[in-house]
Amino acid sequence: MLLAEYDRIKEEQKTRIGFRDNLLYFTLAASTAVLALTVESGQTHLLLAVPVICLVLGWTYLVNDEKISAVGHYIRDRLGPRLAELSGAPGAVFGWEVYHRDDARRTTRKRLQTAVDLFTYLVLPMICLAAFWCSPAVRPLLVIVSLAQTLALAVLGWQFLRYAEH
Repeated sequence: MLLAEYDRIKEEQKTRIGFRDNLLYFTLAASTAVLALTVESGQTHLLLAVPVICLVLGWTYLVNDEKISAVGHYIRDRLGPRLAELSGAPGAVFGWEVYHRDDARRTTRKRLQTAVDLFTYLVLPMICLAAFWCSPAVRPLLVIVSLAQTLALAVLGWQFLRYAEH
């Protein structure tokens, strides 16, 4: 039963990894489409769509990333030791779950990935907000909307940094 659970949970992790990685590409594609439409139409208020895209997809990315990590923690901390205990196997049963975390370049890769995530889901929409604020399309209601978006982006950025520590 424990091996069946391992297979199922690894399948979930694999599916979530594919979905998470595609979210990054979709975010960039959707943001690029909005930017192209904005340039073509000259309607700078359309730039306010980019923060919405980045907030929704960024949060979804972050939640999936956390679940991917949670699966790894569960396997290392609960499932592996339980299976080792029942089988009498010495050491880690699922060696890959520990081995790949000992790579000397892992910290650098995680930091670079966090930088990419922050650029995609925080810096890019903030550039769009700054461009909107410098445009003639600025209206009081839209400024309030953009300030709310800025606050929400700050929270999302904080969450990315918080999860990056793990």
